[in-house]
Amino acid sequence: MAVEHVPASTDPARIAEILKRDAAVVVDRLVAPEIMDRVRDEMRPFTDANRLGPDDFTGRNTKRTGALVARSETGRKLVMDPTVLATARTVLAHATSIQLHLTQIIAIGPGEPAQAIHRDQWAFDFFPFPKGYEVQCNTIWAMTDFTEHNGATRVVPGSHLHDDKLQYKLEDSVPAEMEKGSVLIYTGAVYHGGGANQSDAIREGLNITYNVSWLRQEENQYLSVPAGVARELPEDLLRLIGYARGAYALGYIDDLRDPIEAVRPDLSKAGFGDLESAQSRQRGR
Repeated sequence: MAVEHVPASTDPARIAEILKRDAAVVVDRLVAPEIMDRVRDEMRPFTDANRLGPDDFTGRNTKRTGALVARSETGRKLVMDPTVLATARTVLAHATSIQLHLTQIIAIGPGEPAQAIHRDQWAFDFFPFPKGYEVQCNTIWAMTDFTEHNGATRVVPGSHLHDDKLQYKLEDSVPAEMEKGSVLIYTGAVYHGGGANQSDAIREGLNITYNVSWLRQEENQYLSVPAGVARELPEDLLRLIGYARGAYALGYIDDLRDPIEAVRPDLSKAGFGDLESAQSRQRGR
């Protein structure tokens, strides 16, 4: 079963429907290829200075370079992409709010073998979330063309409804091939992994993921984004990276203050969140 492709004009509600069924979908050419080049140029000083992965899972010939919000103005726009963000909020609508989970350029070098097939949600200490209850909505933006030959991300479509802690083989998966500027959207429960790069060039993808706000972020945005940079960010991005309550009461500072006060006191909203709405959502579940 191949990963379904949809055009950039597809409604986020339709993309979310496909994710509910398959847990993976490619949106073709969602942005112009030049946008990917701009992100690469803005991040180049950091990717050039970065080291290769320390183990087989992260890739010993692979670089993973994060802190996109702090380092790349163009990258911030991708984090806030309307189609992706609306899709993520639909997929994770069972939670009070969502947050930015991690950002990283994944540059797979020539000769890198395929990554072990896994679920991204295993990052939460391998907690066995109930089948059908998604806690992540993730993206891989193609900074170069993704082909099976150069290590396109491999996916087991529909596996988000399979048992946890399964061990899939590479041949159980299919490559999510796509053109530069396209994006693979997938959930935290789908089994997937980076493909083997059998080409002579680096395969670059931009991994931007979102999760429900009551879980910890994989990339610590408060430390990845210095306070001086955070103060200059627009409110919607600032709240997305974590300067907001994760539910009715999660994440307040000291005397029940809105966490955004730490960097932007002028944006503070008094009190806790909406308890009645949170309780209503719980009754619905």
